[in-house]
Amino acid sequence: MEEGSSAGSAGSDSSTSGSGGAQQRELERMAEVLVTGEQLRLRLHEEKVIKDRRHHLKTYPNCFVAKELIDWLIEHKEASDRETAIKLMQKLADRGIIHHVCDEHKEFKDVKLFYRFRKDDGTFPLDNEVKAFMRGQRLYEKLMSPENTLLQPREEEGVKYERTFMASEFLDWLVQEGEATTRKEAEQLCHRLMDHGIIQHVSNKHPFVDSNLLYQFRMNFRRRRRLMELLSEKSPSSQETHDSPFCLRKQSHDNRKSTSFMSVSPSKEIKIVSAVRRSSMSSCGSSGYFSSSPTLSSSPPVLCNPKSVLKRPVTSEELLTPGAPYARKTFTIVGDAVGWGFVVRGSKPCHIQAVDPSGPAAAAGMKVCQFVVSVNGLNVLHVDYRTVSNLILTGPRTIVMEVMEELEC
Repeated sequence: MEEGSSAGSAGSDSSTSGSGGAQQRELERMAEVLVTGEQLRLRLHEEKVIKDRRHHLKTYPNCFVAKELIDWLIEHKEASDRETAIKLMQKLADRGIIHHVCDEHKEFKDVKLFYRFRKDDGTFPLDNEVKAFMRGQRLYEKLMSPENTLLQPREEEGVKYERTFMASEFLDWLVQEGEATTRKEAEQLCHRLMDHGIIQHVSNKHPFVDSNLLYQFRMNFRRRRRLMELLSEKSPSSQETHDSPFCLRKQSHDNRKSTSFMSVSPSKEIKIVSAVRRSSMSSCGSSGYFSSSPTLSSSPPVLCNPKSVLKRPVTSEELLTPGAPYARKTFTIVGDAVGWGFVVRGSKPCHIQAVDPSGPAAAAGMKVCQFVVSVNGLNVLHVDYRTVSNLILTGPRTIVMEVMEELEC
């Protein structure tokens, strides 16, 4: 393989490494568009923008009206104007993710034409790159399931990395899960995943080897993408941030130099937060894995003390005691392009640690010190903030949260 992982080795041909780097960047761009398109497709299905439609006595299943979609994108702050919305959808059309239902229009137009996601009609082209990407995404989702413990923080050469897997254990898991029939086949699969930039050695020093070496997924498939990212000319790998889908994640305090929004370990006193930008549900003291891109604001960083805002500890039993001085409230919060605008912390129960005054949560009435009772109908009084964060991040854009708030004396 001639891409980035070997481009810097001694004696490598510069033209070969340059070509490999360009190929890697193209794979990264393709993967980002695929994830962004799939997240949009699921949202549009959820909100019934995609549905069966009739025209001239013919039914066109699972399609959307271009003009209506542009209205939806602007309403949901995914595009600032109609021209931008057209450019965003054209990006998806150019990559073969969406198409006109009769393939009569290659350009995406702001008119009452029917378009459809190719994944909804089985016409999406499955070349080797797409197959590798989809395979990697499926493995990632299986590994991220609550019952799976393969991804763990581990240390290699004195540096502690998050969400790592050991090569030998990963091969065992692939065979056990039926993803490969033999260990050799599993190892070949891992080589393909590395070739397509889906996994990588934690410090990018080694190819995939059946050993105790540590590897990570380079891509956070679950990160909520903003459609506007499709118009960025930058390769994702050039964004050296925790949120970059192709940036390895390691627990190191030196990263503070490269980003204005990051999380530190719970033992530290300070967290750096950009003044006007929200995380997509990042929690103080967490790994930073869910934080948003730090490029949205040029404001100077401000300091946020991660110590609890609660005056005293409160238990779930105390909240549920009959006659306790707490009132229940329910909020419906529609996330915007960068998240919901609040931070949750604590455990059994979790509480609202911070609220962005300009965010969706504040607009819905959320305040600090409220205790989280349920998320989308699921009781969360007896779990920690990481579980609540993950529940919100992997759910729909619109969340319904029930909280309890202390009554003022």
